Amino acid sequence: MTEQAIKSPLENNNTLDVLTPSNDAELSRILVVDDEKVIREILADFLSLEGFDVATAPDGRAAIEQLESRKFNMVISDLKMPNMGGLELLEYIQKHQENLLTVIMTGFGTVETAIEAMKKGAYDYILKPFKVEEVVHIVHRGMEKQQLISENIRLKEVLSLHKLSEELQATLSLHEVIQSALSSLLRNLKCDAVGVVLKHKATGFYDIETRLHREGASEALSEAVFNIDAIIAAMRDNRAILAQKHEAQAFFSTPPTGLASFLAIPLVARQQLIGIMTAYSCTPGFYFTIGQRKLMNILGSRAAAAIDNAELYSGLQQSFSQTIQGFARALEAMDPYTAGHSDRVTLYAHLTAEEMDMPPTQIELIRQAGIMHDIGKLGCHANINKPGALTDEEFENVKLHPVFGKEILQPIEFLHPLIPAVYHHHERWDGKGYPDGLTGEKIPREARILSVADAYDAMTSDRAYRKALPHDAAIEELQRNAGTQFDPEAVQKFLVGIERYRQKSLSLGIPIPQ
Repeated sequence: MTEQAIKSPLENNNTLDVLTPSNDAELSRILVVDDEKVIREILADFLSLEGFDVATAPDGRAAIEQLESRKFNMVISDLKMPNMGGLELLEYIQKHQENLLTVIMTGFGTVETAIEAMKKGAYDYILKPFKVEEVVHIVHRGMEKQQLISENIRLKEVLSLHKLSEELQATLSLHEVIQSALSSLLRNLKCDAVGVVLKHKATGFYDIETRLHREGASEALSEAVFNIDAIIAAMRDNRAILAQKHEAQAFFSTPPTGLASFLAIPLVARQQLIGIMTAYSCTPGFYFTIGQRKLMNILGSRAAAAIDNAELYSGLQQSFSQTIQGFARALEAMDPYTAGHSDRVTLYAHLTAEEMDMPPTQIELIRQAGIMHDIGKLGCHANINKPGALTDEEFENVKLHPVFGKEILQPIEFLHPLIPAVYHHHERWDGKGYPDGLTGEKIPREARILSVADAYDAMTSDRAYRKALPHDAAIEELQRNAGTQFDPEAVQKFLVGIERYRQKSLSLGIPIPQ
């Protein structure tokens, strides 16, 4: 069956629905369970006249077979039946069929048992012999309750979508966008697993996969492998897929054990298929509905736009970073004495930040700042590495390189977090540094770390006007100036980090400064 989807960025999105046995997954269906054929037929006839779709079963086991093949809104079950009675059936429903109302039928002699059934989750009970009008009244009242529950669920879905939209707008991180979308999808569908498979821009293969499972789900779910070719083929013209039971297995190379239902929608951005959003369940009796597919379509369309934006932003970040790094490499290429300086400062700063137990995001910021820290020297006119001391004029010009660095980074918004470290990495703990003469902890922490790393590499590297200092002499100099030129904590953590790095390098045969 092909059906027009809700209007969204997927304007012409059709649906491939493989439902069992029909696609009317949202009609009001009632299952009557009783071992007496006459009672089953009477209730089926009267409830059908009331406009309900009615099915029957002679006992609890037969009822479960029906529940696992179709979606019902209510079960009316006798209490005592052969093979499986009403209480056992109720226990199954409470465990596997969320929001399914159960009405227990019983004789006068077992009223207490019926009341006990209500305590276990039954909606109501009917005393035999019953009047059909009373049964119809209970059914209509139950359906009204279920409608209120459904409206409440839809309201929660709207609020969830609003919350998701806010989360997606608040970040341009691809990882955070995908995690937010999948968390919202899992929360709304209440299935076993959801996932996103993205197309790799370079190769064109759908091999970038993220999957999320419900809490307590079997580890076997993660072993399922999608048949991407089959999914893509079924999604021609950007159709969604809704498949149940055996039909769902066609979309897996390795289907999960007990697969009950499968749902997949295309992720489309700028009229291009960029990926697939999936959901599946292995819970007996759990079947996705057309309503859930529509909800997933709406959620997926918003996620697709956010994923596309995040990928574009990531690409721009990478391009800008590569450009700036290219400038840094060009600066070092102008003078063989400074070759590799930025890379080494980045390494030393990274080691120090790790020893200070800084969070990964801040460590990454320090790493980037290390690469960029001397970018402002592109604006300096002095020959920094000439033999002999710099003149006063040349030194004043060199002192401007943090200012030039800030000016270079300022127009690039996503590089703004690097500016404090780049701009202040020549400040001193005692306030005698430049460009602003900040003191102590007023100096950004990242800049204090870079200052130590920069000084160590400068001392242990050859320059045109002097030879490199030995490692021990450089360490002694850092310790001597801790508390005046350098942050004492940054020096102490650097010493721990550099020693750890040197020991590891020696064990691997990597050359290190002596």
